[in-house]
Amino acid sequence: MPRFQSSPDLEMHFQVDDFTDPWTKPQTILMLHGNAESGLAWYAWVPKLARQFHVVRPDMRGFGQSTPMPRDHKWTLDELTEDFCRLMDHLGIARFHLLGAKIGGTIARAFAARRPERLITLTVVGTPPPTRLEAAAGLPGLLRGFEEHSVEHWARQNMASRLGGAFPPEGHEWWCQFMGRTAVSTQLSFMPTIAVADIRADLPKIACPTLVITTQDSGLGSVDVTRAWQEQIPDSELVVLPGNSYHVAATHADQAAEATLDFIARRGRP
Repeated sequence: MPRFQSSPDLEMHFQVDDFTDPWTKPQTILMLHGNAESGLAWYAWVPKLARQFHVVRPDMRGFGQSTPMPRDHKWTLDELTEDFCRLMDHLGIARFHLLGAKIGGTIARAFAARRPERLITLTVVGTPPPTRLEAAAGLPGLLRGFEEHSVEHWARQNMASRLGGAFPPEGHEWWCQFMGRTAVSTQLSFMPTIAVADIRADLPKIACPTLVITTQDSGLGSVDVTRAWQEQIPDSELVVLPGNSYHVAATHADQAAEATLDFIARRGRP
């Protein structure tokens, strides 16, 4: 399994997928997963993307097979950005396309604003608004829930909204168990920091072409709310898919991947 010692406190697990023709020189896509997930969350995207691109799927610090974080870890968006920059330096990749789902989209927007020289395009799929006051207000009860129950218990409570009304029951169960493998210590330090990070100041600084994908009735915000912050990104487009899930990368993997490939073909080729 590929692992990289990103910093003294982090051994990062990552997966590389590349099914491009061996005589070509493909561009790279870096994929950032959501909260309580890992790079495995992108499983349905890989067959579509990896035929054309060199695809890198890391497990963010604290999640998946990367080093769990202690409950007193001081998370910052800059730290996460540097984790991923160090990984791409390790792989010898200077510039790349960046994809982020859910909280991965929050991190990806901050990354794009703070390290613009690294990116060709940005795509965010089913990602929260740039500030989450309601989520921050509910943190004390949420943290008690992690300590008294489990991460899986939390995932089960919100999975219906996460995956919407059309996802199969077997899929709901898989996602509950998948997210439930996350260390409680990671969640206790991640939720009050990155999960409610305020990135409003980052949006106007995003310089690369950007695609925002949502659904018609996403629980993370209406189409109007999403469009309002999307339009603060100077060179951006919005795609709205039918449905009521907010984990769009899971529930609309094929459609969202096709929209991403189309966007990159139009805006991200040399």
